[in-house]
Amino acid sequence: MNKATNAASAKAIPLRVLIVEDSEDDAILLLHELRRGGYNPQYQLVDRYETMKQALDEQHWDIVITDHRLPNFSSQAALDTVLEHGEDIPVIIVSGSIGEDFAVNVMRSGAQDYVMKNNLTRLVPAIERELREKKIRLARRQAEDTIEYMANHDSLTGLNNRTEFEHRLQFALESVKDRNIAHALLYVDLDQFKIINDTCGHAAGDEFLIQLTEQLLKPVRETDTVARLGGDEFGILLESCPLGRAKRIAEKILSLIKSFKFQWHNNTFSISASIGLVMITDAQHSYLDVLSEADMACFVAKDLGRNRLHVYNKDDISLIQKHGEMKWVARVQQAIEQDRFLLHRQRIVSLKNAQDMPAYELLLRMHDEEGKLVMPGEFIPAVERYNMMQTVDRLVIEKAVAFIRDEMRRNRVAKYFINLSGNSLSDDSIASFLRDQIHSSGVPPELICFEITETAAISNVNSALTLIRDIRSQGCEFALDDFGAGLSSFSYLKTLNVDYLKIDGSFILGVVENPMDVVIVESITKIGHVAGLKIIAEFVESDAIRDKLVDMGIDLAQGYGIEHPKPLETVSD
Repeated sequence: MNKATNAASAKAIPLRVLIVEDSEDDAILLLHELRRGGYNPQYQLVDRYETMKQALDEQHWDIVITDHRLPNFSSQAALDTVLEHGEDIPVIIVSGSIGEDFAVNVMRSGAQDYVMKNNLTRLVPAIERELREKKIRLARRQAEDTIEYMANHDSLTGLNNRTEFEHRLQFALESVKDRNIAHALLYVDLDQFKIINDTCGHAAGDEFLIQLTEQLLKPVRETDTVARLGGDEFGILLESCPLGRAKRIAEKILSLIKSFKFQWHNNTFSISASIGLVMITDAQHSYLDVLSEADMACFVAKDLGRNRLHVYNKDDISLIQKHGEMKWVARVQQAIEQDRFLLHRQRIVSLKNAQDMPAYELLLRMHDEEGKLVMPGEFIPAVERYNMMQTVDRLVIEKAVAFIRDEMRRNRVAKYFINLSGNSLSDDSIASFLRDQIHSSGVPPELICFEITETAAISNVNSALTLIRDIRSQGCEFALDDFGAGLSSFSYLKTLNVDYLKIDGSFILGVVENPMDVVIVESITKIGHVAGLKIIAEFVESDAIRDKLVDMGIDLAQGYGIEHPKPLETVSD
């Protein structure tokens, strides 16, 4: 073999080809055609079921080329053997003669193509086409597997997500009724987890949850299910587990969490957890009953001092109502009367034009009875459940409009984003209240953009359409917050006439390292721009994230990497 031949062979494309053929001469012709077409075939000849099955079991093949008719085998038998093996391997039939009816039937059975022996010039193009199609099929399956995984798993920790956990919980409940076996559910809620987020940002909080996941998995068996149910809430389904063993596992988890030390730069954190335990019995009607009882037991554990386990009993409901939500409702009502609600603002910067008008999001906070700052996650759930959110929304609007008016008097003009709750969608008078506030203050409506979460808008789309129309007709703008968190986001963009999309921060945090988050953010950005909307990224906590967002064409950004929220009184001097 000369140097030119060696060079050509080195550049040839490797091709693992299984040839079903009893004629060496015909096989040599096939191999010659493959080499002439730029391939370097690594091949094996087989001519019966046993040798073909062994070859398929022992090695991966890129393609199968089979003669149509062999003394002890056939192209249909070869095709059946490939299909039986289960691997996606294209099959091409090569024949001296093949009837049209048979060719149609064998193609319907799964063969990719057939080539006549007197026209082997079709062989290489057919192989190239089928290899491309195989790559496309593989990419599609991988995408489908990824989508299925994302649908069932938490993107941060890799644990099962709430949807999958609920499915397994319902199955466990049915098995209790059918087979009279015992299961237990642990509802784990971290104590004071927000301290990490407030001190070091969401990136630190996310890393803490990732590391903590390892601690949660240590005491459980492979047959048990650990899931992330929310921000800092986890569910553990202990199958075929009596109460005594479930208690011991829960106590072990409490001990592991309490002893876990989390390092973030120069900070060390150690937190505890509260656990609610409920036994799954045939007295519960659905998984929602089980989750509700476990949640209540966890609430009692927190109310009794945290860092403890509480086993559910029927008296917990009244205890929670007395010491939990009702207590918050009274505290919120008192805070309103004593004017202890306040607003912070966080800068939203343009990533495309530094000369754009300054913009800020206004964020609600509350001072407690001792003057300590309380974040909305502490009191908003109780406020929403007891229908006080409309009152809080109006209070926020009043304070926001008054601040914007005062800023204008100081010749400081900016656009302000104000959050509205989902409860206000059913408040028919909120739009007129807003109109009165704007007219009485003299604030230009174009300086105000209202936000509502995508989930709230989609959950009550007709009311959302009415509110968005009324607010935009007054000259204000509208934004969808936490966009992408829902599964049907894009389909509503044609319906909801908004001005901005705020991409859910969980996707933004991963754009530097997570390819899936990159694809999701790019898709939202492209579709949003086609719809004529401006795209805002939340949770921008580093220069690396900001630089990546610039490359992706995001319009605006906010987060700890740009500015921490500041009280309005500190910026109005």
